[in-house]
Amino acid sequence: MWPFRSDPARKATGPLKAFYDAPAPDDRTPLEELPLLAVDVETTGMEPTKNQLVSIGWVPVNGTRVDLAGAGYVILRGSEGFSVGSSATIHHLTDDEIARGMDHAEAVGHLLEALRGRVLLAHFAALEQGFLSLACERHFGAPLKVKTVDTFAIERRHMERMGTYPRGEDLRLARVRARYGLPSYRNHNALTDALACAEQYLAHRATLAVNTLKDVMS
Repeated sequence: MWPFRSDPARKATGPLKAFYDAPAPDDRTPLEELPLLAVDVETTGMEPTKNQLVSIGWVPVNGTRVDLAGAGYVILRGSEGFSVGSSATIHHLTDDEIARGMDHAEAVGHLLEALRGRVLLAHFAALEQGFLSLACERHFGAPLKVKTVDTFAIERRHMERMGTYPRGEDLRLARVRARYGLPSYRNHNALTDALACAEQYLAHRATLAVNTLKDVMS
């Protein structure tokens, strides 16, 4: 059961209600059995109430395996007159691509279906949580409350335990991956970044003294 789900579940509709109806993994679940969904969002800025989602990518992680067959990627359609503006230099999506994108409720619904019964995995998960929770409130009547594993937080705690106090750049996903010997990917494509996060989680799991969801949950 979701320990915090009663209120949002009571208000939720559609795919969000189906998400809350599915049992969440127990905090004692061994990591080799843990179902996660690595998620990345690309946006026009950092503030959910002022900026807009433009794409979402996700990749399932089943225990120790990345499941590329279950991966998904959606571009979200902008409202009439919407322009990505200067944010295009970050996520590389054009106004034409956004104009052909998917309806927001449908796109978030696909993500919620993939997330059902899983733990959210992200790098600096506050961004994903903020934008996705607001989208759920707008389209499905309630915020998104979900158990979360954050590779940013895992690495920060690890560095602090080792007596190394990281600066912001030290915790960027590309910099973290390089320290673990993982390959360099092009940043700011939601699907590629979700895959990069999934691989980093598996590197953390193989390297650090972690055994259960409780050991890695944010």
